[in-house]
Amino acid sequence: MVRTEVFIQDIRVTDDTITAHLTDGRTISVPLVWSWRLCKATPEQRANYEIIGDGEGVHWPDVDEDIMLKACCAGSPLDGQRHLVQHPPV
Repeated sequence: MVRTEVFIQDIRVTDDTITAHLTDGRTISVPLVWSWRLCKATPEQRANYEIIGDGEGVHWPDVDEDIMLKACCAGSPLDGQRHLVQHPPV
């Protein structure tokens, strides 16, 4: 079995979503609220990104945010290794 690795080709951030366009033609999106840094960022800061690790992730230098493709595919809130979704006290 031959495995083909998939990488981020392009990224777009709207007021609601972070959308990654992948090298195999797929597009995946996660809610913007998964990244509190990008939620608070201006449109100009969101548009200033660098694809890192040959497409394994994205870095936003203006807000010091890194998002890795594996985290997006895992379906977990982003921001490095920390969970960003805060649950109300019980």
